[in-house]
Amino acid sequence: MGEQLHSVYREVRAHSLSLCDGLSTEDYCIQPAPEASPPKWHLAHTSWFFETFILLPFLPSYRRPLEAYGYLFNSYYEGIGKQWPRADRGKLSRPTVAEILEYREQVDAAMLELLESPDARGDEIVQLTVLGLHHEQQHQELLVTDIKRNLGVNPLSPALESCAIEQDAEAPTDAIEFLEFDGGLVTIGADESSVSRPTFQEFSFDNESPRHQVYLQPYEIANRLCSNGEYLAFMNDGGYERPELWLAEAWDRVVQEQWNAPLYWTWAEGEWLEYRLLGQRPLCKESPVAHLSYFEADAFARWQGARLPTEAEWESSLRSAKSQEIRDAFGRLWQWTCSAYGCYPGFQPWAGAVGEYNGKFMSGQMVLRGSSCATPKGHARLSYRNFFYPWDRWQYSGVRLARNIEE
Repeated sequence: MGEQLHSVYREVRAHSLSLCDGLSTEDYCIQPAPEASPPKWHLAHTSWFFETFILLPFLPSYRRPLEAYGYLFNSYYEGIGKQWPRADRGKLSRPTVAEILEYREQVDAAMLELLESPDARGDEIVQLTVLGLHHEQQHQELLVTDIKRNLGVNPLSPALESCAIEQDAEAPTDAIEFLEFDGGLVTIGADESSVSRPTFQEFSFDNESPRHQVYLQPYEIANRLCSNGEYLAFMNDGGYERPELWLAEAWDRVVQEQWNAPLYWTWAEGEWLEYRLLGQRPLCKESPVAHLSYFEADAFARWQGARLPTEAEWESSLRSAKSQEIRDAFGRLWQWTCSAYGCYPGFQPWAGAVGEYNGKFMSGQMVLRGSSCATPKGHARLSYRNFFYPWDRWQYSGVRLARNIEE
């Protein structure tokens, strides 16, 4: 495990830097929206994680470059100490990008030294390193979405030619088909061993367990994601002007923020354009509609005479014999569910400060399932539970419809 983990560590850490290829120094530093951190902060915070939870406790010779890094790059771990405000991360020109890259190199050298040491404390260091690598993969996805958020507000619609994740792929051209499921008692969640004693490949987060049973009523789920063209029909039917389609809080958001289209859509010279990391392009009606909030996905589903699936329906469908008929479950867009983010029966957070990782956020957020084009390869799994606030739009989030089966 030691030699393999050593190799995986190098690979994951290098991928974070590769995602920044093509950025200028200025691109690393900006934060036009409070939810989207500057790229240099992600590079620093993921290093802080290894430093804080592994190097400082287990490598006596290790010292931080600056003690202030413990404050600047702490995201939300109250048990560790105070944090620089999230919305103000883009206000800091120092440390510079070069200093943060040097910081990463220092952390990497120390981590590799520790992983190669025969005195390493076995299971605890291994498990924390595996957690740290999956944490970094989560930030790799955020890095991509935050870069797009940062560039997407620019009237120049800058293209990041080095980023290939939004290359055109096969798009839906056929009508949606609904697949029927009988429901009944189903089992969802991650295997306990993947939480308590994980390898990198078999890892799962604490919020994915324990495995448990859920009773489902008969339901149908769509075989594909909804398209831009289908969402455009909703818009043309006054979708953003009809309060009866929206939850009360959602309608307040529509009015206050003047939503009239998905994030990154622009109406210009008689047509809809969509900003992508390859630049602004005419809207492709066949492509899956992306960057929707839960509020928008829910209103659109209601307009369609359908609803969003529960996370148990989504996972059970993908564990069934019909799973091969469900397209783009992974690697295209996260899919909103109508399930509030909460704990599974018997949930126990990890011990210590890392226990703040997931459990403390089980309030006011909604679950998304699957993965997106920005998710690192090998990071997604059937039991993965992503979660965001219902108004969040900057993630690669889309819609898969579900319906009740009338008895």
